[in-house]
Amino acid sequence: MYTALAIAIAYLLGSVSFALVTSKLFGLDDPRTYGSGNPGATNVLRTGNKLAALLTLLGDAAKGWVAVFAASLLSDRGLLNIYGVAAVAVVVFIGHLFPVFAGFKGGKGVATGLGVLLGINPLLGFFVLLTWLVVAFLTRYSSLSALVSAALAPVYYGLMFRVDAFFYAICVISALLIYRHRQNIANLLAGTESKIGSKKKAV
Repeated sequence: MYTALAIAIAYLLGSVSFALVTSKLFGLDDPRTYGSGNPGATNVLRTGNKLAALLTLLGDAAKGWVAVFAASLLSDRGLLNIYGVAAVAVVVFIGHLFPVFAGFKGGKGVATGLGVLLGINPLLGFFVLLTWLVVAFLTRYSSLSALVSAALAPVYYGLMFRVDAFFYAICVISALLIYRHRQNIANLLAGTESKIGSKKKAV
């Protein structure tokens, strides 16, 4: 019962799109109508409103962290096992990708995925974030940074800990994130991918 309820709440929490919320609060265009069409922090940044982009990033990351942290507290009280917590981690991420509140058309999951990883283990989240920052600094491609970080996240976890339910959850999250970036992969190969800080264009 607790597992099913935790999974349902995690999905609803994940479905809250902070890109849409902050865009409405700041009077910005719907992020699905310009740039990459993705309701995420990088696309919101294309409006030039750095505060809105920052709040989007923090909000999307926070919901991933909150879901896993809350599930971990339930686990500490014996109400969820490790598989239940791992399921919550995956489902809050899926909620962001396919939000019930936005016609199941959500973001690509970078910030929410980071929040989930921080909830699983702060050190893991730190190394993944550091990877993103290094690749972004060297290339200025947000998508490439996300792809490299996603690919390495299960590797980091496996090296630091062990193969358990969280390892498999991270593998699923990484695979979904990479899948959601399939158009970005095509753009990178074609040399047409937008770089961080580029201005918005209508889609």
